[in-house]
Amino acid sequence: MKNIFCALISSVLLLLASCNDASNETSEVKSLPLQVAEAYGIGNFEDINVIEYTWNVQQDSVRVGVRDWKWRPKEVEVYYSGPDSTLTFNYPSETADLQTFEHRFINDKYWLLFPFQLAWDTGYDYEEVSDQAAPISGESTTKLIIQYNEADGFTPGDAYDLYLDGDLMIKEWVFRKGGAPDGRAFTWEDVQEFKGIKISTSRTNDTGKKFIWFTNISVN
Repeated sequence: MKNIFCALISSVLLLLASCNDASNETSEVKSLPLQVAEAYGIGNFEDINVIEYTWNVQQDSVRVGVRDWKWRPKEVEVYYSGPDSTLTFNYPSETADLQTFEHRFINDKYWLLFPFQLAWDTGYDYEEVSDQAAPISGESTTKLIIQYNEADGFTPGDAYDLYLDGDLMIKEWVFRKGGAPDGRAFTWEDVQEFKGIKISTSRTNDTGKKFIWFTNISVN
């Protein structure tokens, strides 16, 4: 996942070609990535002071990994509690010994809040393709391909294929590490609204098994 955070996006793209540079924006036409962020309530995020959640991952048939987070975006402060440690740190941080925890935070935040990253991040190109079958459900969707650059973040070059419904909500995504040609498909399910922002709380793989889910969500 990337470590590319931008607090405000002042304008949107004016490119009608199928492949676009997300950094070239005007106020006349909104790019599809920004439209997705707006569908999830990015306009209300400035009113958010703190987001708390538990990140759960099914590690195997028995074990579930759990990490608790409390993020104060205005104060750039992150609280973490996991099986190995409990601490509070500033994000972003330039301290080498905090990189492990910062990397976990970025990873878990992308799984939870990726639609908002489309507005916050700058270092990506995108491509949109209409009438594409979602890899799990087979439903007709708009495919939005997000390709990050090779220069930024902990894992440069990552790519995400988003499969959008008519309301620009993510129904499924495929994460392609390092821009690999193939990746793993997961659903985006169980959308809930908190203080005007929408959050999908469950990720299921192509076998119907819940892989990642979020509990104890609190937004204030």
